[in-house]
Amino acid sequence: MTKLHIQKNIPYSRDEFLTPFDALFDNIIDKALPSFSEEFGVSFFGNNSYPKVDVIDYDDKIEIEAEISGLSKDDVSVDLEENILSITGNRKKEDNKEKKYIRKELKRSNFKRSFKLSKNFTLNKIKAEFNNGLLNIVIPKKDPDKPKKIKIL
Repeated sequence: MTKLHIQKNIPYSRDEFLTPFDALFDNIIDKALPSFSEEFGVSFFGNNSYPKVDVIDYDDKIEIEAEISGLSKDDVSVDLEENILSITGNRKKEDNKEKKYIRKELKRSNFKRSFKLSKNFTLNKIKAEFNNGLLNIVIPKKDPDKPKKIKIL
């Protein structure tokens, strides 16, 4: 199985009050179980990350499906730098001065979610498509090293 590592959340990707506590918890887990993320390929404790993603492993590719409602294609970017694939969203500020919320659950802030890609992927052939609030990223795998037949002389 090809590994895909999910980076720690960028500080502004979550509620600013909870982020320091999450970072502390992640740090404790990383020290107590240093190989956990490496063995499983994804961060097990990334449950509150945004946007929510499905990561699907196929024989020839990895697919990341991210649910990003309320944004247009122009508000979302997918970047690759030094084997780190990042999904970034920029929400426009809205005037909430006259609104009195009874309950506020919708995420209306900017976000960034990152994934560390191993050398097992063909990085120059990554494709992304955004349709109806769903971002689909396809990351092709490199051909596995196949055993070579050596001719005996």
